[in-house]
Parts: sequence; C-alpha cells; structure tokens
Amino acid sequence: MDRRASKIATLIHIGLVSDSPMRLAGLVSVFDEPLLIGDHLLIPVVCSMEELLAGSTFEYLILDVHGPAIGARAIRAILLVCPGLQVMVFGPQGNHDLAMEAISAGARGYLDLTSEIDTVRQALDVVVGGHIWGSHRLLSKVADRLLKIGDSSVTPASPQFTAREKQVAELILAARANGEIARTLGIGAQTVTAHVGRMMRKTGTANRIELASFMQKHKHVASETGSQGSP
Repeated sequence: MDRRASKIATLIHIGLVSDSPMRLAGLVSVFDEPLLIGDHLLIPVVCSMEELLAGSTFEYLILDVHGPAIGARAIRAILLVCPGLQVMVFGPQGNHDLAMEAISAGARGYLDLTSEIDTVRQALDVVVGGHIWGSHRLLSKVADRLLKIGDSSVTPASPQFTAREKQVAELILAARANGEIARTLGIGAQTVTAHVGRMMRKTGTANRIELASFMQKHKHVASETGSQGSP
C-alpha cells in the first residue's frame, strides 16, 4: 500500500451497487490503487440494493443504473432512506435525459461506464469535496432547472428551523458534504444526516438539490427562524 495510505487518519467506506458482476468488477478496479482524498482513504464495499435500503452507514455510494433492476427511481428510494448519502451514478453513454434525471433526483455526479479509471477517481475527488460532477452541458441544465425552481410562483409555508439546522443549511448552501459539515460543527456525520432529513421533511423537498434551492430562495427563513439548538 502507498506510504501515505498507511498514515491515513480516517477511512471512508463507499458503497458499490450493480446488478452486473462484470460492471461491478470494473467499479471495484477503480480502487486497485489506494484512493486518497485529502486526509481520507476511500474503501469500496460491495452491497445490494436490499442491503442499502435496509439501512446504510455509508457517506458515499456508486450506483450503476445500466441494468433493468436499478434505475433513476432507485436514487429517490435510496435518498428517502439515507437522505444525507452522496450518490454518484454510472449510466449509459450519451443518455443526457437519464443523467439529468439522476442529478435532479439528488445524485452528486454522473459518469458513463466507458469512463477511464483516472476520470472516475477525479470525479470521486470532486464529489467528496462537496461539489457536483458532470459534463458542462449537464451542469448547465442543472443550473437552468434550479433557476426555474427559484422563479416558481408557488411559495411553501415557512418552516421552523432550529439553530443547529440553520447552521447545517448554511453549509449546504456552501456545497459542503456531510462529512465536512460534521467536522465544521463538531458533530457526528449521522447527526448531520438526521438534520438534513428533518429539513427535507419540513420544506417538502425530495432531495438535497431541491433543499439547497429552497434554502437559497428562502434565505430569510434559515436566518430568522428557530431559536433552540440541537446536537
């Protein structure tokens, strides 16, 4: 193992889900060489959709949506169970509609399975860093959709946030991942996940992107409501 990897302070387990043994082997090969991101070492863990939906402690997930058993709807199902999970999707090459659907459902990145290993590792670095990975065309479409959501004439009732939820919301708007939010606030990653889930329920949003868009549009809600902190 790389000398730097032996000195790593924190291990991050990243789930790998695919209904194709061949494609799953390809995903595992991405980690043949130690993947260091900052002071974290990513460790792949193969799991099934059933295991994932039964409850997961992963912070990150690579989801193959090529097969008929796993599709974009699965992303929403996963994020309902694990609202703070950071999902990166592998899908068919050139399928821009699926890519847009995946990102809109809450995925943090989209790649096709023909991507080179170096590209996949670069994408993981971007996603773990709290950003969204995708083609320029895809990211432009995401921005356009967020602007349309922001211009919507439908205004939900103002939710009430605790002081801690307001802090988490501000960091979500700064595109911070759950792990970064946890370290910044001095709380556990699972606590951050719980806060994100509660805020999604309070705002009626279906995923992290919609939550960020809501918070951007209603910044006064995050800054003015709620007075009691929580762990």
